[in-house]
Amino acid sequence: MKRRYRNPAQRLRTTVEALPERTRHAMLRGMDANPIVVGAYTDPKSGGICPMLAAHRNGGRTNLGTFALAWDAFTDARRPRLATHRELGTLRFYLEMSLLDAEQGPTTSLAQAAARIRAERAAAAASVADPDSAEEIRVRRLRPHRRPRHPVTAIA
Repeated sequence: MKRRYRNPAQRLRTTVEALPERTRHAMLRGMDANPIVVGAYTDPKSGGICPMLAAHRNGGRTNLGTFALAWDAFTDARRPRLATHRELGTLRFYLEMSLLDAEQGPTTSLAQAAARIRAERAAAAASVADPDSAEEIRVRRLRPHRRPRHPVTAIA
């Protein structure tokens, strides 16, 4: 039985973001130049091709099998057919947004984030190795200790 993902749109968006930038540009050009199909690599009856083949024919030489799986899951393809305007619009939106994000660049690079995490881990390891250098933790009660209302009498 085929596994169905909870959110195929999220899976497609993540897969599009994983594509190389040149492949995303080529896929956009290929979508403009060719009819796009779902559920097959090519469809001789309609003359359409899948988005990855369209990218390949326009210079995006990438072999990413997860894109085909995500595309077919998103479109719920059971047989080869032309993609709907909604499906094409969604794919175009994901491609354009991922290219826009790539142009703007992340606010912090992955290398900077990794260096910050390494420094935090090193500081934590140093404080565990040398307990005298660690800050002292003081514990106090939020409420004063309550004495029982009735004193307990000892039974003799």
